[in-house]
Amino acid sequence: MSIDAPMPSRSAVPHIEVRELTMAYGDFVIQRDLNFTIRQGDIFVIMGGSGCGKSTLLRHLIGLMKPAKGEILYHGDAFWQLDEERRMGLMRRMGVLYQSGALWTNMTLAENVSMPIETYTDLSPPQALELASYKLSLVGLKGFEDYYPAEISGGMQKRAGLARAMALDPELLFFDEPSAGLDPVSAKRLDDLIIELSESLGTTIVVVTHELASIFAIANNSVFLDAESKTMIAQGDPGELLQGCSDPRVLAFLTRGTDAISTSGG
Repeated sequence: MSIDAPMPSRSAVPHIEVRELTMAYGDFVIQRDLNFTIRQGDIFVIMGGSGCGKSTLLRHLIGLMKPAKGEILYHGDAFWQLDEERRMGLMRRMGVLYQSGALWTNMTLAENVSMPIETYTDLSPPQALELASYKLSLVGLKGFEDYYPAEISGGMQKRAGLARAMALDPELLFFDEPSAGLDPVSAKRLDDLIIELSESLGTTIVVVTHELASIFAIANNSVFLDAESKTMIAQGDPGELLQGCSDPRVLAFLTRGTDAISTSGG
């Protein structure tokens, strides 16, 4: 299978198209000339070394930063050419899991998850809490509705954050370093959950991570950002990049540690 060929269980339909994207803070360019496509149903990983602009790209993809140049299209519509109402509507179809989980510490897990439901739907508070309980059950937290974030582990907090990101049934889920701070068992459990959500719901998932085990376990597509050249130098299935990419920077990244190749079949 070629790098550009879709996985059999996924669609070839473009969900997000990035065209000639330049990201900058004032005159300081982070990345330039980015061109890649995220297909409907992809688990797409943004990877690269520290300081290459992975999280900055994520902020562009979720509409929090405007490109210095270029366009980001969702189902063919250029985000920044839409009027504000349509942009806000599009952003409500996105769910975001931040590194920390970003849960409100003074709210129970059910209250955390129900908050966006109450804000953006016509459901009553009891109905919103009932739906929040269902979302928590999807991430393995049934029975923990009345717990506060401080009363559960870091891995459980990440899963609760994921339940909140899923609260409005988004068509796009974005993860910023989801495994950061987790032990290997909790990180693998979260990876398995990401795969399960992709397969069961068909959600398009975009993940920023530098964790090799996660990259090889979950991703069927990716982009590699290079800090030195300030542009992308590879795109495709990470396992296929490991076998077929000739760029030494990409290979050095994908072969860190001793178990990278053995995990590449996931």
